[in-house]
Amino acid sequence: MTSESITNLAQTAAALLSPGKGILAADETGSTLTKRFEALEIASTAASRRDYREMLVTTPGAGEFISGAILQDETIHQHSSAGALITALCDQLGILPGIKVDAGTTPLAGHRGERVTEGLDGLADRLAEYRRLGARFAKWRAVFAVSDTLPSAGCVAANAMALARYAALCQEQELVPIVEPEVLMDGPHTIERCEEATGRVLHAVFEALLEQGVRLEEMLLKPNMVVPGDDCPRQADVGTVAAATLRCLRRHVPAAVPGVVFLSGGQRDVDATRHLDAINRAGGPKPWRLSFSYGRALQDAALATWRGRPENLASARSAFYRRARCNGLAALGRYDEREADGHAADTAPHVPAGWQDD
Repeated sequence: MTSESITNLAQTAAALLSPGKGILAADETGSTLTKRFEALEIASTAASRRDYREMLVTTPGAGEFISGAILQDETIHQHSSAGALITALCDQLGILPGIKVDAGTTPLAGHRGERVTEGLDGLADRLAEYRRLGARFAKWRAVFAVSDTLPSAGCVAANAMALARYAALCQEQELVPIVEPEVLMDGPHTIERCEEATGRVLHAVFEALLEQGVRLEEMLLKPNMVVPGDDCPRQADVGTVAAATLRCLRRHVPAAVPGVVFLSGGQRDVDATRHLDAINRAGGPKPWRLSFSYGRALQDAALATWRGRPENLASARSAFYRRARCNGLAALGRYDEREADGHAADTAPHVPAGWQDD
């Protein structure tokens, strides 16, 4: 489905949630992508970053499993190597173009160890410009650290309100908002602590969305899965992650929301796929379509294979296609463990999630 055949936000949301498809998050800031490039000795320039992202969206067959691509401000203004706007190129390939619109996080005054996302100033005008450039949806990310006392009520309230104002402005400018409240994996916290923190965050976010008049039927939620902290000595198995994640969603996410597109949040690519598959295989009510909006969990193997070298282009595209296909199957609950390889990603330099964009 191309954007020309979509006439309203509900149709855009439905297209992004096409069965067996998910969203590519290719919206890393220039500084974050530069770190990943430098770890592989790739020169980071506007042209090389364009070439990398163009490689992903033009992978033959990727549109079978990728419904949309979240772009960065630099990318949405760029032209492809053939001279077309990147947004037009995505559209031609059946991939809806989207845009990251937050301005990143900054320390939250009065709340040590916590951050708030900025970017509301002038957002309406920026959204209108992105819409003219071809974007059909947008994304805003808020992050929440977890400890025995965090996230604080103040941090939750500040970020929930910013997410809600962003979402209302998006709908006013005819863009589907992806609302991304991420409870971070960093730390030694247990899966039970993650579930409690995620539930509090989701509850506050939906209260704020309703207060701001956001139409839930015309948005997507991009939350973390409920997993233990990466330093927790007691890691959870796939079934436990699926059960905790679904329990948290059922308690806090209204059925009016058409879909949940999980972030990978620092998980290894195969783990993110296994968890998504288990969530979709699990029994019980699921009033939303459950899919993915992955960054590194889709890209790591392809980036490690590409390394900025033209002779590696075909192999890198093959690696990306494989991860996209695996996650497309997982979004249907049909992933086969024999599809998993993961060796390329396991040898790729890993950048912890932290406060960085994903």
